[in-house]
Amino acid sequence: MSSMQSKTYFIVAIIIISLVLVGCQKQEKGDATDDKPYSVVTTIGMLGDIATNLASDYVKVTTLMGPGVDPHLYKASANDVKLLHNADLILYGGLHLEGKMSDVLDSLSSTRRAIAASEAIPEQYLIGHPGSYDPHVWFDVSLWLYAVEAVYEGLIDLLPEHTEDITTNYQAYVAQLEQLHAYVQETANTLNKEQRVLITAHDAFEYFGKAYDFEVRGLQGTSTVSEAGTRDVQQLSQYIVDHKIKAIFIESSVPRKTIQSLQEATRAKGFDVQIGGELFSDAMGDAGTKEGTYVGMVEHNINIIVSALAL
Repeated sequence: MSSMQSKTYFIVAIIIISLVLVGCQKQEKGDATDDKPYSVVTTIGMLGDIATNLASDYVKVTTLMGPGVDPHLYKASANDVKLLHNADLILYGGLHLEGKMSDVLDSLSSTRRAIAASEAIPEQYLIGHPGSYDPHVWFDVSLWLYAVEAVYEGLIDLLPEHTEDITTNYQAYVAQLEQLHAYVQETANTLNKEQRVLITAHDAFEYFGKAYDFEVRGLQGTSTVSEAGTRDVQQLSQYIVDHKIKAIFIESSVPRKTIQSLQEATRAKGFDVQIGGELFSDAMGDAGTKEGTYVGMVEHNINIIVSALAL
């Protein structure tokens, strides 16, 4: 090999090594080096709403379960798993909310930056018992603030250089939710005690009932995995007749037939109960609408409930 060829190979080798080192440096610094937002992947829209309100200028939020999707039955697609593996931060409910995805999320949490936001709530405030807690904690707005704080801490850990901005956004969001909690309480208080009976497709509103003084009954349990049987329908329809309940409610993430069958069974007993409207339980409304935000979803629900039961 000539002296000239040796010099050429030496120069090429130096260039290749330099490029590899630059590439490694970019990987170590993360997306911010490439001027790309960090990737935050959430399971449910309520968690996506928190991340968006706190850090939308610095992160790209992707929510796996959109409007009308039931998290209890949701199965992760290959693309979902890819998104989760590539995420800089994963936010999920926990408390077995995600049902069939729980194993995937638990596995990822051992190797990725992941937060089970609902599990930040002190156990003494949870409904149920260890291993079987009700996961629908967002319907007590005061409890949901614990989840907001957990997400806030996760975002600060991910983006320490933006602590000041994220903290300002966090404080504003908390103030908004405190106002929301007061609004739900005031609106609920317009009903008499005997009017405060909420009957829905599945038991997603126990935290709502406890916080805002409603008796709550669901045709199915806290999960929609097992369907309601004929006996469940007959027992609840008899309760409606005996207590002359004015309205029952469908849920956006549960098939309408569940509540329609209850309405038909009640009518067969000689009592005409109305369907009071559609509530958002395990999923928010369409993106770009008021109901597509956590605040809008909660306001919609309490307004629909009070309007129907006050007839």
